[in-house]
Amino acid sequence: MEFDYVIVGGGSAGSVLAARLSEDPALRICLIEAGGPGDGLLVRTPAAVVAMLPGRPKINNWAYETVPQVGLNGRRGYQPRGKVLGGSSAINAMLYIRGHAADYDEWANLGCAGWSWREVLPYFQRAENNEMGADALHGAEGPLQVSHQKAPRAISRAFVEAGRRLQIRHTTDFNRGDNEGIGLYQVTQFHDPARNGERCSAAAAYVYPNMHRENLCILIRSHALRVLFDGCRASGVEILQGGEKKVIAARREVILSGGAFNSPQLLQLSGVGRPEDLAAQGIALHHALTGVGQNLQDHLDFTLAYRTRDRDNFGISLQAGMTLLREALKWRLDGRSMIATPFAEGAAFLKTDPALTRADIQLHFVISIVDDHARRLHWGHGASCHICVLRPKSRGTVSLASADPLAAPRIDPGFLSERADLDVLMRGVRQARRIMAEAPLADYLTRELFIAQEPDDATLEAHIRARADTIYHPVGTCRMGIDAGAVVGPDLRVHGLDALRVVDASVMPRLVGGNTNAPTIMIAEKAADMILGRPAMPPAGATV
Repeated sequence: MEFDYVIVGGGSAGSVLAARLSEDPALRICLIEAGGPGDGLLVRTPAAVVAMLPGRPKINNWAYETVPQVGLNGRRGYQPRGKVLGGSSAINAMLYIRGHAADYDEWANLGCAGWSWREVLPYFQRAENNEMGADALHGAEGPLQVSHQKAPRAISRAFVEAGRRLQIRHTTDFNRGDNEGIGLYQVTQFHDPARNGERCSAAAAYVYPNMHRENLCILIRSHALRVLFDGCRASGVEILQGGEKKVIAARREVILSGGAFNSPQLLQLSGVGRPEDLAAQGIALHHALTGVGQNLQDHLDFTLAYRTRDRDNFGISLQAGMTLLREALKWRLDGRSMIATPFAEGAAFLKTDPALTRADIQLHFVISIVDDHARRLHWGHGASCHICVLRPKSRGTVSLASADPLAAPRIDPGFLSERADLDVLMRGVRQARRIMAEAPLADYLTRELFIAQEPDDATLEAHIRARADTIYHPVGTCRMGIDAGAVVGPDLRVHGLDALRVVDASVMPRLVGGNTNAPTIMIAEKAADMILGRPAMPPAGATV
């Protein structure tokens, strides 16, 4: 089979590219996805994420693990990633967050011309169909539906009010360039009457409305084995489908959109990467590129958990079963019940030092007890507060654990390899505990589960090293730049090779200060213009 563009990975970026490139009827597009279709009830139902995220069993989820982390007492971390059309947007909390304007200006200052805040903002807007409507910072005509939460719990509003009483500014929009404050998240969720309250994954937004296009071929349950080359030119992809190896040829380009773990893995399986890494697995070197798999960055997260008097949240009890049945029926009727929740309803972006120009921690207030990624369950009802370090200094790697293309990659985030990350996280935990102890939120809580009293520094450090882990935002392993260590240029073409690009979160040179799904969709929107040779959208505020 031969196509103009072959896209490997049907996640957030791949879904966008498949839709945008196939807008030109003269082009033939192939989208390759290892997972299933992603249109079932588990994906469409927001609260059903609790069945997919833990990875027990592996439902729409690669459910990776890290190597033992020295900074986390030698524990292996857990790395859920979406294995389904829509990718991780099909199994995430649906939170729509762009990051801080200065994050993108930093990209531009690192040599990524065209990626400043003013230049990427139009692509955020083009993607967005925001329930708030269009303005200078938001769009209302894009494929991705962005909504206010349908039925946030009273305890989440109490979280926001507790922050306000501590003089944290209240915000109803975290996506205007400066996200400092406390409020409720917006979510990638349908707000049109036909599908109100359903998850709006990237596939639901971009792929499914366009599957009728004759020039778009979607191959699901098809595992990419390697990129094929004709000299320095990428000529196609070898896949495994139904137990049979097949070649998908690319007339124009191969585009890797496998994410921060699978894109560098596929490059290395194809002989592109650090010579020493490939030699260790007996893979012949095709093109030396020392940055492949380097620069892994992720948001390390620590969770506080509390039991609650209130049972208007998720828990395990006799009452909970009846409540869920009632709420499920209501959700099917109008999309506005507790089943529509993202779980992480309350948001805060805070500075642990007043001298900072940007918030350096993010809080996710969750309407259930969260322990080990919901893999360890507790009887009763409760609430949790996640604290993550927004701009970690620690760096890690993604390499091959095996030359077998079906094996998981070797993931080493290097969590807490830099002491500064621990110091920020400790300060952030203390700020979060102050919010949890403030009225009216404190009136909902009965006791804290893991920390009995205000801990000293040594005790808090021990708790963090024993329980902290990712909050699912890995980036940077095929980073964009113009220096010797960069993997792709600002046009996302792989350095030193022809007809090969990477378009996904792996190209981020620095991790943004927030959740990464919306930025990944933006990257793909912008990449589509580059690939099609269209002029970049005018920067925000520019005179046309």
